Amino acid sequence: MKFFKSVIICAAALISFNALASDRTPSAEGAVVYIVSPVNGEVVTSPVKVIFGLSGMGVAPAGSEKKNTGHHHLLVDGKKLPAMDSRMGKEVKHFGGGQTETVLELAPGEHTLQLILGDKGHVPHQPPVVSKKVTIIVK
Repeated sequence: MKFFKSVIICAAALISFNALASDRTPSAEGAVVYIVSPVNGEVVTSPVKVIFGLSGMGVAPAGSEKKNTGHHHLLVDGKKLPAMDSRMGKEVKHFGGGQTETVLELAPGEHTLQLILGDKGHVPHQPPVVSKKVTIIVK
């Protein structure tokens, strides 16, 4: 009996996961998010102005239900990307107002920056639109 309960629970979890994944907002084909500035390998001073770039889709505030739009999320010094099938949390900085740049106070040393486009509910699109990681050195 325990075995059958486990099978049923696993099947229900899989169905829920698949339903969530299939409900994700589609990204536009060929969409690219990138960091305009600073560039990879650049030596900068803090505060650091970070400018976001996006092509193939538009920027809209969180909650906006417009096709082929999203808003930026910035991963600073992230070791790994957040889950791509659920709402992004504290591991990223949210720019739900549709901002396309920010200023960061960063300690001296090496830092990484990476953008992830989120949909109206802060969930990465399907397929995810993620920038290349940029490494900068703060002096």
